[in-house]
Amino acid sequence: MRAPIAGIKPTWRHLLAETGEFATCVELVTSRGIITERSGRRVLELARLLAQHPRVHALSITDNPGGSAMLSADTLGTDLLARGQEVIIHLSCKDWNRNALQSHAWQLASEGFDNVLALSGDFPTGGYQGRASGVFDIDSVGLLRMFSDLNAGLPLEAGGRGMERTRFFSGAVVSNFKRHERELMPQYFKLAKKIENGAAFIITQIGYDARKQDELLKYMRLRGLQVPVLANVYVLSLAAARYFHAGHIPGVVVTDELLALVEKQGAAPDQGRAFFLEFAARQCAVARGLGYRGVYLGGHLRYEDYDRLLELAESFGEGDWRAFAGELRFSQPGEFYFFEPDPGTGLSSTQINREYLRSKSPEALRAARRELPLGYRLNSLVHDRVFEPGAAGFRAGRRIYQALEGAGEGVRRALHGVEQAIKIAAFDCRDCGDCSLPEITFLCPESQCAKNQRNGPCGGTRQGKCEVGEKECIWALAYQRLKAEGKEEQMLNGPVVFKDGALQGTSAWANAFLGRDHRAEEGGVE
Repeated sequence: MRAPIAGIKPTWRHLLAETGEFATCVELVTSRGIITERSGRRVLELARLLAQHPRVHALSITDNPGGSAMLSADTLGTDLLARGQEVIIHLSCKDWNRNALQSHAWQLASEGFDNVLALSGDFPTGGYQGRASGVFDIDSVGLLRMFSDLNAGLPLEAGGRGMERTRFFSGAVVSNFKRHERELMPQYFKLAKKIENGAAFIITQIGYDARKQDELLKYMRLRGLQVPVLANVYVLSLAAARYFHAGHIPGVVVTDELLALVEKQGAAPDQGRAFFLEFAARQCAVARGLGYRGVYLGGHLRYEDYDRLLELAESFGEGDWRAFAGELRFSQPGEFYFFEPDPGTGLSSTQINREYLRSKSPEALRAARRELPLGYRLNSLVHDRVFEPGAAGFRAGRRIYQALEGAGEGVRRALHGVEQAIKIAAFDCRDCGDCSLPEITFLCPESQCAKNQRNGPCGGTRQGKCEVGEKECIWALAYQRLKAEGKEEQMLNGPVVFKDGALQGTSAWANAFLGRDHRAEEGGVE
């Protein structure tokens, strides 16, 4: 094993924001148990070696990956910070509510952690004495908004001075390897929303399709989304490929074709180790050639494996990546691409998919509108005439509920009971009191989304299905409904939605008419 070479490394913020250097970040998966356990010591030893590697610019530490309890990321990170290593701490919304996330953010800022990766998180798969319940009080977009507000200095009290500002350099993830249009386009829309709310760098999901990697950068340029992006390069093994292929990691796909290649190479005397490192090194070369700002390396590797991978990646010629990109095309059957293919490269052109454009033609939209569910049409009509601020029905409803404020508790409870009788039957309403039905085409995020996502889909769908159970993702369904009306590109254009937990069990109708719910923050209710 070649000895690591110590040196002073630039900050992650400086590297990405102020230089053109190709960045390398390595993901470290924390262990179970205390850090002095055998597995904990092994991760710590690897981290210390990587911290001294001259070509590793940052180490990224996971937060209960896969939904299981693991050692807290900052336990390992504190040791690395003391060694002058740039560290990215993952923060996900699956285990903590917004207060706990805010408290932890202050802890991280106090301990010198500036780099964070905001994630909605995988749904919990295990836990002490049975599976843990997911929290999902907010999502990755809400978390990014929180970090931005902390950086701006939250007020200590109404009208009072602001708190000391934090210095978070926030990142986010995009799941760009989706098979269906109804999955992929909402991911692109949510990417824009993440950047709007403070994401300063982006990491792609694990994937093995150079054309989709190329498309992401072209789409971002088309939409003016100008933040550095790192390509996720996960070093496969036979066990990992089989695990991904079986769908055990939400949002990660290994196709039948790729699995067959891995099975063949895994039968070699070295179990495919040399091939898998070469394969990953070629992915790094493709990322550099496509214009990514760096790579995000993952996998169950030893220090010498990372060293060999980086050495291989640097050994390729300047134009070799084009041939590698032609080989890295493990797409799913019938996979949707936003751009037409470039016949010369096998990557994406800048011509928008012709079939996609035809599906947005007036004739196609008229046909799609005829297929919209009757219930959706009726709910839209009622909403526009009764619940849309400015409508005559809304003004009438506000007067009625203002009058009811002085009525007895029994009258308000009876009217709330009528509301619930209607909404439970129609939407499987959970009486949250802060309704997002109109924003998700009358699909309830509380009852029909395992993670209660209100600012766009999580990245865990597979073939359009939720990662929990077999139901269709509500955001994929919402996209199809909105597209039939020519409104899909505006589906995430509003302010970040934060559900107010104080409204649970209260009348959502009253809260809408009286300006108590999240819509009041949008300025739509006087």
